[in-house]
Amino acid sequence: MSATKQAHAAVLALVLAALPTGFSLAADPAAPDAAATATIEQPRSFGHVLGDVLTQRVLLEHQGRPLEPGLLPAAARIDLWLERRPSRIETDAEGRRWLAIEYQLINAPRALTAILLPALTIATGSGPAIALPAWPVSIGPLTPAETFGQGDLQPLRPDRPVAALATHPIEQHLKLSLLALLAVLLAWLAWWAWRNMREAQQLPFAHAWRELKRIDDPASPEAWRVLHRALNRSAGRVVHGASLPQLLADAPYLRPLQPRLEDFYRESTRRFFFAESAAAPAQPQAAYPLKPLCRALRNAEKRHRH
Repeated sequence: MSATKQAHAAVLALVLAALPTGFSLAADPAAPDAAATATIEQPRSFGHVLGDVLTQRVLLEHQGRPLEPGLLPAAARIDLWLERRPSRIETDAEGRRWLAIEYQLINAPRALTAILLPALTIATGSGPAIALPAWPVSIGPLTPAETFGQGDLQPLRPDRPVAALATHPIEQHLKLSLLALLAVLLAWLAWWAWRNMREAQQLPFAHAWRELKRIDDPASPEAWRVLHRALNRSAGRVVHGASLPQLLADAPYLRPLQPRLEDFYRESTRRFFFAESAAAPAQPQAAYPLKPLCRALRNAEKRHRH
């Protein structure tokens, strides 16, 4: 009887061994929840130094169906060498979605060193979790521990000379600017001289002042006639002491000089219209401030014009 049972057990074992493996996995209820092997684009494994960014890209698909990751890997310090930056989801030209996980090297080793990008398991909303295995990479120092000491390969190097800036365009621009400034100044001086000459010819008191400066004796009758002609030209008619108020009404800018003009006409009348008595002894006439009056009239006229 025991031999019969042993024979049955052997047959049953052969039958179970002949069953396909997929049949047993399908019967296992835990199989759908196992982590799926993902399609991963890894960074190159060598040639990295301080500051480099290493990017892992994970295809968000499983058996042709899209996967929606749950919580993305958070930005955090991983270890002595790596810091994880904020993760993001990208879409390529074919419309496929990729999870990009970036790590930045934050320290430099003294010698060539191998480190690991950490393994991750990322849960998804529907479907299996995504498993990322650890990925080894090598990182190198910024400088060798010892220099070669040959030729220009020395421990210390002199300061790098700063290349001289090209100053020729700046100099040319400066020259052109100075020439333009000189031209403007010359044009302004020419205009100023032309304006003064024109005013000396057209403005009555400016013309009188110019003539008066050429007369040696400011007390001469000719000097008095010069100022009389200027007052007549300014009024457009012959002006005398009695018609002076009309001149001041037509030319209000001369009103501050009214007392001096009245005194001028009184003195002019005395000089030209009242001859001295023949019996009276001749006395020298006091010098009258004719030039200061003419200059004051010219200044008032100039202020009025400008």
